[in-house]
Amino acid sequence: KILDRPTLEVNPTAVRVPVFYGHAAAVHARFRDGLTPERARKALEAAEGVRVIDQPTPGGYPTPVTHGALLDEVFVGRIRQALDTPQGINLWVVSDNVRKGAALNAVQIAERLVKTLI
Repeated sequence: KILDRPTLEVNPTAVRVPVFYGHAAAVHARFRDGLTPERARKALEAAEGVRVIDQPTPGGYPTPVTHGALLDEVFVGRIRQALDTPQGINLWVVSDNVRKGAALNAVQIAERLVKTLI
């Protein structure tokens, strides 16, 4: 079902905690040919609707409170090499769940379908 690839292995864990703003996810992704944090950062910076905030300083990464409310973008930070495999990347992702997880996302999908079908 995911990406129309039935053999794609996905091992998700979801943790729900009561917060006022947004969603956040710690993501671990593996790539067949490997991926450096630098290449991942460049790809994410080029992606539409994604903003990378990734500085090794206090406040240098997104949080649900600072970036997860009333903004349309998906924010990514803490991009780093996985410790268990050279093919893995770890990152932190934050978004406003009402916008990107529901209403705005539905509108963006509809707009893309209209462009594709017309």
